Amino acid sequence: MTVVEIAALLVAGAFVVLVGFLISVLVPVRKTVEESQRLLAKMNADMPLLVEELRTASKTFNELSHQVREGVEHATVLLHAVGEVGESVQLIHNVVKGSSGTLLTNVMGAVAGVRAAARVMRERLRKDGAVHNGQ
Repeated sequence: MTVVEIAALLVAGAFVVLVGFLISVLVPVRKTVEESQRLLAKMNADMPLLVEELRTASKTFNELSHQVREGVEHATVLLHAVGEVGESVQLIHNVVKGSSGTLLTNVMGAVAGVRAAARVMRERLRKDGAVHNGQ
């Protein structure tokens, strides 16, 4: 065996080892590529459905927010109306309170006047036994 043949055998042996190493590395890479292809195929199948569901959810959310906005506007109008009714009730309460105080004062004054007049009339009737004409 010559040096060239030994060198050729060494190169052939190194090539076999290199091919064996590449095969052991390429088999898991091939499996990874196959899994990636399946994943991409599944994503391509599912993506349109997902996008459609996102559009539907977005549309529903927009409609819901619009309804909430309208509800808040109606509630605001209602609360303003209730506030105005409350102010009106407060105003009426103050008027009635003031009027009833004035009315009560007037009635009490009239009652006191009638009592005073009745007392004067009784005293004059007791003293004289007769009715006087203011003299």
